Amino acid sequence: MIIATNNQGKLNEIKEIFSEYQISSLREKGITVDVLENQNTFLGNAKKKAKEIYEIAHEETIADDSGLCISALDGFPGVMTHRFLGDDATDKMRNEHLIQKVNKYNDRSAKVICSLVYYNGDEFIESEGVLEGFISTERRGENGFGFDEIFELSNGLTLAELSPEEKNAISARALAIKTLKKKLGNRKI
Repeated sequence: MIIATNNQGKLNEIKEIFSEYQISSLREKGITVDVLENQNTFLGNAKKKAKEIYEIAHEETIADDSGLCISALDGFPGVMTHRFLGDDATDKMRNEHLIQKVNKYNDRSAKVICSLVYYNGDEFIESEGVLEGFISTERRGENGFGFDEIFELSNGLTLAELSPEEKNAISARALAIKTLKKKLGNRKI
């Protein structure tokens, strides 16, 4: 099974949570394609990635798209979470920008949404995970990637302040993977 991502952080999380399956990365399969995420939903992007990688590799594929949706900003950055400041922006730049935007509001609530799909050339099996939280007032934590250092849980810790094992037990991606595992059942992958 191939994981359709070039993001090393996502790959590590998915491989750890899906540890009972034989999983290959795009790099391990010699696939250098970077699928254009131009759909207007997380699910649309995940399905597009899964289908395009399957058509190259002809192997069962899992793909996801996820992002941060901030209540005070009407769900922004949403499907543009990684790209809203352009391709050259760093996680630090994106996170500082979001903190400044949210600082103008009293409502700091946000959620992480992860759409995950399995595709075997015949059918899509879809799942979704949602993690509720808040945007912190500053970047905190050394673990994780993306917006982990600004996504604060109800216990006051950011995702980046959790150990990888703690994060992988509660993240939106972990929730989506658990749901997908149930839907896949006992089928041989």
